[in-house]
Amino acid sequence: MSSAEPIGAARSPRPRQVVDYGLARRALLADLFSGRRSSLEVCDAHPYLLRAARYHGETTSVPCPVCHRGSRSGQHPLTHVTYVFGDMLGVASGRPRASKDLERIARLHPGVQVYVVEVCADCSWNHLVTSYVLGEGDPEPAQSRTRRKS
Repeated sequence: MSSAEPIGAARSPRPRQVVDYGLARRALLADLFSGRRSSLEVCDAHPYLLRAARYHGETTSVPCPVCHRGSRSGQHPLTHVTYVFGDMLGVASGRPRASKDLERIARLHPGVQVYVVEVCADCSWNHLVTSYVLGEGDPEPAQSRTRRKS
């Protein structure tokens, strides 16, 4: 705790077990631009993801790497959609959430898994940007969830 922070002040939960998918994104785009993949293969966003981007996504200032539309061209820039998973969330697990709600969710339900997906509404480009665990608890391993349900 820093000396500038008041005693007893609540700290924001910090992401841990962070995975950045930037290298996979660059490799996929390199395959697209070299002709090894077609735009039909990489611009394949599911209609539900496009709808989540439209109603729950957070607009970025980054132009789409495929169709190059963005804030500079006056078109729609990439949108980030944040999904939160955790058994403790019940039916709310796997639903898109606003990033401003993550701190509250992490305080109420420690150990939630967060996934951020970038989406282009114009060409249907989508890619997983990052994933991380939020909160102090441990996320339940997928194996134990499967075992418990059977």
